[in-house]
Parts: sequence; structure tokens; C-alpha cells
Amino acid sequence: MVLVLLLFLHNRGFWLPKALPNREEGEPKPHQKGRKVYVNLAYSATAPARAQTSPVGELARFFPEATPVRIPVQFTRSSRTGDCSQPVASGLPENTVIEFGTSREVLFACTTPLEFADVLRLRNSDGSLDTEASVVAVQYHPGATIVAARFLNAVPNWIVKS
Repeated sequence: MVLVLLLFLHNRGFWLPKALPNREEGEPKPHQKGRKVYVNLAYSATAPARAQTSPVGELARFFPEATPVRIPVQFTRSSRTGDCSQPVASGLPENTVIEFGTSREVLFACTTPLEFADVLRLRNSDGSLDTEASVVAVQYHPGATIVAARFLNAVPNWIVKS
């Protein structure tokens, strides 16, 4: 048994590859203490922290189909008249960026204080997105309102997944 262990330890050097030199730091520098030679191979370092997700990204966790997008839009809060047929703008327009989207919802941050069930008119600069959406989720953060809004009507091909 001891002989097998000695053979294993003796042959171990033939099976393991030699360490490659660290090209940034040069060759490891051996130093001696008594008869033994010590080689410093490891250097202490800290790993960079993971990038923090945005507050909109945190809300997107609740929408499994959400895809990251960057679509600049302008929105206004609108209210419907008594017969619910014609929307009437009832707020100042605000520019924002849709950060996440599904086939039915958009998620973005804004400074306008919005509430659940508010109706928004969303428009992008080229007019390919011009629709209404109802607020389905709101998170309030200092200086920002994080919103998820669901389209009131079907919007075909506004987001395409490959």
C-alpha cells in the first residue's frame, strides 16, 4: 500500500501540467527559507460587483415574457368622457423610454405620479406606436414612478422576438 502511494506521488509530477507564467506580473519569484523554495503563485484580488438591476428591471421580474427594449416614447395621462368613446388628454406630456416590453405590456420609469388603472396615451416619434394603455402595476421610488401598463387594444408586431 505504501509503495503504491509513493509511486503515485512520484509520478504525479509527470501527469500535471506546469503552471503558465503570469504575463502581467512576470514569472513567479521564488524565495528561500532554509532549504525549501517557496513560489508565490496566487495573488489576492477582489471580484467586481455585479451590475445592479434598474428598478424597472426589478418590476420586470413579475412579467416572465418581458424583453429588454429601449424605445423612446411620449405619454400623456388621458381620461375618457362620459360615453367612454373619446379619450381626452388631461396631463402634460412626458418623455420616457420603454425599458421592457411584452406583446401586451410596457414597463418604464417616469416622474409623473400615476395610479393603478390610469389610462395613458403612448406615442413614439415616428408614429408606429400610438395607442392607449392602462396602468396595471406601480412602484414608487424617490424621484421616480415605475410603471407597467397594458395595452387597451391589440398592437400587432410592436415587439418582435427572434
